[in-house]
Amino acid sequence: MTNAFRHLTAAALITLSGATLAQSAAPSAAEGTALHPWQVPAPRANAEAYFTNLKDGDVIDTPFVLKFGLSGGWGLAPITKSARAKSGHHHLLINRDLPLNFKEPLPFNEQYIHFGKGQMEHVLTLAPGSYTLRMLLADQKHLPHFVFSKPARITVRQKLDTDPKSLQTRGIALMLPAGAEARPPVRVQFHASGLNVAHAAQQEKDTGHFRLTLTPRAGGAAQVMDFTDGQTETWLAPPAGGYGLQLDFLSNTDRSSMAPAATAELRVR
Repeated sequence: MTNAFRHLTAAALITLSGATLAQSAAPSAAEGTALHPWQVPAPRANAEAYFTNLKDGDVIDTPFVLKFGLSGGWGLAPITKSARAKSGHHHLLINRDLPLNFKEPLPFNEQYIHFGKGQMEHVLTLAPGSYTLRMLLADQKHLPHFVFSKPARITVRQKLDTDPKSLQTRGIALMLPAGAEARPPVRVQFHASGLNVAHAAQQEKDTGHFRLTLTPRAGGAAQVMDFTDGQTETWLAPPAGGYGLQLDFLSNTDRSSMAPAATAELRVR
C-alpha cells in the first residue's frame, strides 16, 4: 500500500519550486491564534479530519496502525469540563454514514470509536473483508462538528498474529509531501504516537502540544512556532533557502519534553 505522505529524517530533503508566497499573510479573525510570518492560511478554507496513511481503495493487513490528521486551523482537545473553540476529539466510524442529526451525541459501540484523550492513531484489528472508514470530529459532549473525512473504502486481506501493542512506539514524527519537489506553500504535518494532544491552556496531565523550529542553514535567527491550540499541521512559505526543521512535543503542565525531537531538512527555492 502506498502512503500519501513520507516520514522524513534529518537526512531527508524537500525542494520547493515556484514563487515564494508573501510572508506577511495575515490570518482572518476566524482562524484564531495569529500566524507566524512564515506561516500562511491553509489553501482550503474548510476544516477536515482525515487519514494520513490510508486512502480510498487501499488493501491492508491487520493489525494496522491507522493515523489521523486535522486541518483548517482546528486543534485537538480531550474531553474535559473546559470547552475550547475550533477543537474536538477524533472519532472513527466503521461501516457507518455520517449522522443525520449533528445535535445528538455519537453513540459508544464498536462502530463508533472515540479518542477522547486527544489520540492521533488507532490499531485496527479488523477481520478480513471490506469496510468503509470515516473520521469525524466531535466536542467534549460527543456532539459532532462539521469536520469530517471522505469515506475510505478498504479491503482487509488478512489478519496476522502480530501483537497490536508491539506496533505502537511512543514518539513523534514530521510528515511532508512525498517527492523531490513541492509547490509552495508546503504542508507540514505532525504525528504523535502513544501521546495525547491538547490545548496548552487546558493544563491536562499527560497531554502536550507541538512546537516547530525552523533554523536557516545560511545563518540567521531560528524561528519558533508553538501550536498551543492543539493543531497537528501547518502551511509554510519561508524565504528561499535551506532550513533545518525540528519538531518537539511539550508537556501542557510544565513544558518539559515528552518525546525525542523529530527532524527534517527543507529547501525552499
